[in-house]
Parts: sequence; structure tokens; C-alpha cells
Amino acid sequence: MSAIAIAPHPDDETQGEIVGASAALLATLALIRRIAASEAPVLIEGETGSGKELAARAVHYWGARNTGPFVPVNCGALPDHLLEAELFGHERGAFTDAKLARRGLVAEANGGTLFLDEVDALSAKAQIALLRFLQDQRYRPLGSSRELSSNVRFVAATNQPLADATHLGHFRSDLMYRLKILHLVLPPLRERLGDAELLAQYFVTQLCAKYRLPSKRFDATTLAWIRGHSWPGNVRELENWVHRMFLMADGSTIHVMLDSITALPSVALAPGIDNFQHAKAEALRQFEHNYVLIVMRQAGGNVTRAAQIAGKERRAFGKLIKKHGIDCHALADGRAAAPIGSA
Repeated sequence: MSAIAIAPHPDDETQGEIVGASAALLATLALIRRIAASEAPVLIEGETGSGKELAARAVHYWGARNTGPFVPVNCGALPDHLLEAELFGHERGAFTDAKLARRGLVAEANGGTLFLDEVDALSAKAQIALLRFLQDQRYRPLGSSRELSSNVRFVAATNQPLADATHLGHFRSDLMYRLKILHLVLPPLRERLGDAELLAQYFVTQLCAKYRLPSKRFDATTLAWIRGHSWPGNVRELENWVHRMFLMADGSTIHVMLDSITALPSVALAPGIDNFQHAKAEALRQFEHNYVLIVMRQAGGNVTRAAQIAGKERRAFGKLIKKHGIDCHALADGRAAAPIGSA
């Protein structure tokens, strides 16, 4: 297995490793190292779950700015009327809720990297403000007459080709060209031949450490299925699937019945559910019941141990057990407490 660590700044709590040995991944890593050696803006494109933020962190931490801050911002999560204030800061009284002056993200990223995820979600007004800052890295906080400067490297990311948004008139072409001086397209997991099973085993190792359990491994049949699956949600989908299979596994080998694998992402809804909120509530109920039952089985019916595995207080976990009618004594005796999915 090839696992390349991304060493973060001491103030950055996010740890990360790029795992894989495929030709597609190795070529991408070589390009990331070349990009990291420069200071120019970078546009990273790739499907959802393909690791764009991890690539952005590699660009930052493998470059000359690695002692400076890495500041991520999800452009799609910021309301339009607050985005400029978030980016450039504001003075006290600049708008209704501005009770105190506040530094913006470009000031926080001074000397480091500002990562703009989902950059295609920026409004037309925010695009103009960002373009103006990119030209000379000078800006004015909202409500201020002072012009400030910040030495920031921009890394932007999108899960759709930004050129498509430009052709549709949703994104300014001049801003795209400013951000796309350097360009990185991440390969989807289906094109990284052999990496899916390496990642699966890596995630299992991480989970064993997280839950303080003995080592586990996938059996050969399941590994072959993992290798052949297309993983449309990419690494994120694989990680979540492995987490689920890990929690459901008994013993040191994780083996999944192949006729049930394709049904794993779906939720069996009760007859007559035709309302979104009702369907959502039913899906959450099934997940909660199954999760509590799985963790209780892992803990051999010991509520305190199960609460520790789940990362919850014992009292709160006990309420979940009572809510779903799970028989702790049956689990402690090795008997089936309730069929998965029932409550």
C-alpha cells in the first residue's frame, strides 16, 4: 500500500493521507508537487468525493507556504449577503448585525492559502469582488474607508467543469481565467485501478484504531467486488460503506454476502410512506435502531462499552436502547436481541 502523508501546520487539526498506487494517482501526485512549487492560483476539478480538499491541502503543505494558514471556505454554504463580509471582514455597524468589527477570511489566510470550495456557487456580486481582489490583493472591509492588503494564494475547487458554468453565463470568464492559471483534474476512483481495495483496507485500519478493536480484514471475495464496483460517490462513498461494513462485522474477517451488497445503500420504507418528512424520519429510525444494535453486539451487551464505541454518554445511549426495545441481556448471553431493521 502507498500512503503519502500530508503534514499539517500545528494549528491545523485536520490530518490526511493520500492512499493508492495506481498509475492515475501517481501521475496526479507528480502534478500536485509541480503545482505546489509555485505561487499561482489553482483550479481543482473532480467528481464529488474524489478528494479535492485533500489535494488542495497537499498543494499548500507541500509548498513554500506550509508554515502559513490553510483556510477552507465552502462558497455554497455562505449566504450571498454575508459572503463579502466573510471574505473581507467588516467594521462595527457596517450592517444590522455587525455589533463588533471582524477580520475576514483573506486576512486570516495572509501568508498562506485560501481554499474556495464550490467556487461555482459564488454569486455575480461576489465574483466581481473576488476578481477585484485577485488583481492586486487589496481590499476594503465592509464599512471601512481603509484599503488593506493580504498575501494569499488561491486554490479553488468545483465538482463540475467551470468552463461549463462560464458557457452558460453563470460564471465570469475573466475570473475563471484568473483562477485557472494552474489546473488539476482529479481522476475518479473507477479510473484508479487497484486503489479501491487499498483504500478499503486503509479505512479498516483507521477504524480499528478509532474503536480500539483488534485488526480486521476483508475476505478475498469482498475485495474482488470492491475492486470491480464503480463507486460513483468516489472515495467518500467507499469510506462510508467501509465504516458501515466494519460496524456490522463479527470477528476478524469482514465478509459481505454479495447478493445483499447492492441493497446496502437503500432503506426499506414502511408501506404507505409518501411524504418526504415521514420517509426521512423512517430512514433515521431504521439507521438509529440498526446502529445501536450493531454497537451493542460489538460490546457483547455491555452498555458502558457500547456508549464508548459510539462516542456518547452512557445515559444518552441507554435512552436509545430503551427507545428501540433492544434486549441487553439477550446480547450479553449471545442470543439475538432483535432482527436488524425491526423496532
